[in-house]
Amino acid sequence: MSRQIEMKEAIHYIQTHLYDHITLDILASHVSYSPYHFSRIFKEETGLSPLYFVSSMRLQRAKELLLNTNMSVRDISLEIGQQSLGTFTTRFSKSDGVTPAYFRNTQEQAENLLNSLHGLERETKLQHSVNSFLSVNGTVFTEEEFEGVILVGLFPKPIPEGLPLYGTLLFFLGEFQFHNVKPGLYYLFATSVPWGMKAQNFLVPHTTLRYKPTGPILVTGNVQVPHQELHLRAAQLDDPPILISIPRLMDNFLQRIKDSNP
Repeated sequence: MSRQIEMKEAIHYIQTHLYDHITLDILASHVSYSPYHFSRIFKEETGLSPLYFVSSMRLQRAKELLLNTNMSVRDISLEIGQQSLGTFTTRFSKSDGVTPAYFRNTQEQAENLLNSLHGLERETKLQHSVNSFLSVNGTVFTEEEFEGVILVGLFPKPIPEGLPLYGTLLFFLGEFQFHNVKPGLYYLFATSVPWGMKAQNFLVPHTTLRYKPTGPILVTGNVQVPHQELHLRAAQLDDPPILISIPRLMDNFLQRIKDSNP
């Protein structure tokens, strides 16, 4: 098997054994690699270490359990293998911006935010940076039929979690730009929410179209960052879970619009 196929097999094992004890040795043995070589190749293919990927998948599963069951937060923490409720709550809050208990009760708020964006629906105007060397711009496109809102963000890690360092929402496919970006290394991710989607389906997004980068973007302030082509497509097995709080990004965007139009 090619190493891409082997890493996908490892990810499939993770997804089907999330409630089991998973170690680096177990994953490496499953695809007949030494732990060292498995860890190196997995990170090359996914951008994440194997155990960070496991932790992220478990956090996504915790969100599903919060929305779809009446299990207590403590029981969910234990269910996904997190012995400390405090550690689970801290990890969850850092990723999503709210506590697990608060997240459980946000479906109505999330749908209201999407409806507000649909009512606002208008093309946002691009603001051109004074120094083009400190801008990241690109084009979002897809072969799928799509009407809704597109979320684009620059993140410090090769996984969309927490708030992006720079982010925006688009009402249409096409161009976007981040200006006055501080020099550094970034990962560009995008996902989308069609109008009318139920909150449950974008609070834990499995079916939303998305874009995953093949590598980082380097902003130096001395060289123009290449134009980015973001091809939105269906989720793939080796995609990292989308752990950002989409409603939080929607709310922040609406607040910026409100502040700019007093």
